[in-house]
Parts: sequence; structure tokens; C-alpha cells
Amino acid sequence: MRHASTAPHPWRMALLHLSPQLGAVAENRQLLETAVHRAAELGADWILTPELWVCGYLFAERIGTDWILPTPDPWMQHFCQVVARLQVTVFLSYPERDPHTNRLYNTVFVIAADGTCLGTHRKIHVVPQAEGWASPGDRLVPIGVPPLQVGVLICADAYTPPLARKLHEQGAQLLVSSAAWGRWPHGPEDSWERRSMETGLPLVVCNRTGRDGHDLSFMDAESVVVYQGRRLLAAQAERSVVLTCDWDRDTLTPLSTAFRAILL
Repeated sequence: MRHASTAPHPWRMALLHLSPQLGAVAENRQLLETAVHRAAELGADWILTPELWVCGYLFAERIGTDWILPTPDPWMQHFCQVVARLQVTVFLSYPERDPHTNRLYNTVFVIAADGTCLGTHRKIHVVPQAEGWASPGDRLVPIGVPPLQVGVLICADAYTPPLARKLHEQGAQLLVSSAAWGRWPHGPEDSWERRSMETGLPLVVCNRTGRDGHDLSFMDAESVVVYQGRRLLAAQAERSVVLTCDWDRDTLTPLSTAFRAILL
């Protein structure tokens, strides 16, 4: 008689800890596609991207906002086809223009392995001045990414308790965050640990590296996995890397004790 296996059922996440060039949209798109293909080769099921990888954080001063279009714009249509070919799920940070109001949003799109969009989250806690180009989002609900309900945050959305708490109350089983958040001038401090402790949920943060011109450095920014108030995995990098970690699908706990880092 064969006994049922008690081995965990892993799935692999890849965090694209990228170093985008400020204002270089075409080059950054190519960097992302290279990173997504590499993550897929490494067996990733889910791929997370950092905040505003396509343009850099302080892009508006350099290139303005006319290039931001209603979605799906031509590049996103192409990218969704790439995702479908690779059969991966991507949490894609990508600024968008509302076609009805012409307002701009700092948004994460969750693109399923068949290339369809499962849902979006528009950043709610927009940072004054630095993100003056963006309107705050006004909707917060978990996104169904079968078999899970996922709460999506963007950077400063995780700084205070209410948004993570609301996602938990609505049935989120896991929190993920795109971020562009170094230690200077105002770092995350212990906000990620606190949001995980308050909700009891794992929190995965995909951050970035590099510099935005001469004004802002993300070289000390960390991508992390936090659970029950503790950082279980954390990584920094001076160059663009793909960080992978394995998870137990059943218990939603990381199986990896450290990120595997692959340089691009």
C-alpha cells in the first residue's frame, strides 16, 4: 500500500531587484523582459517587479508624463503575450492614464499565466511632490490569483496599518508590495515587520537598486520576505539581479532560508 506524500508542495517566486535608468523607458522595458525570461528559466511561477522600474522614481522632472498611456498600451499588449508564452504570473508595476478622467496612477497589474489581467491596485499613499504626477487610488480589495487571495500594496501603502489591515479583513492570504524604498531620506524602518505582525500574513517586498541620477540612491534598498514580524529573507544588490525563493503552497511559508541571486 502506498502512503500519501507529506512533502511540501513548493512554488517559486522571483523578485526582480532591478536597477532602471532614470527616464530611459525603452531600455528599462528591455531590461525587464530580459529579467522575466531569466526568471522563467529559473522555474519561477510568480514574478514580482519593483515600483516604477519602467521610468525610475524621479522620472517626471526628466521626461514628463505624455508617454504614459491608457492601458493596455502597445508595449503592455506585447508583454502580456510574452507572459502567456512563458506561462508565469507577473505582478507588474506600470504607470497608467485613466482614459475617462485623464488622471495618472502608479499602478500594479497582476497578469496571469495566460496573459490576462486578474486585477489592479492603484497606489493610495502617494508621496507628495516626488509623486505629484500621480492621483491616489480609491479602491482596495484583494486580487484573486488562484488559488490565493493576494493583497497588493505599493511602497508607502505599507507604512501605516490601515491598508494592510483592510486587505486582511477582506480575506487576503498573502501581501505583496512593489517598492522603490531605500533608507534615505525616509526609509521603511520596521513598517514591513509591523504589517506582517498585525495581520498575521506573510509580506513579500520587491524593491530596486541603482540611482536616480545624482539625486537619489537605492543602493541600500532591500527586497524582503517577512512573516510574523520577522525578516526571514533579505537581499541588497549593486546591480540588477533576479532573486528567487521557494514556498510551501499549503502553509504559505518560505522553504528557502536565503534568496538565490542571479546577476543580469
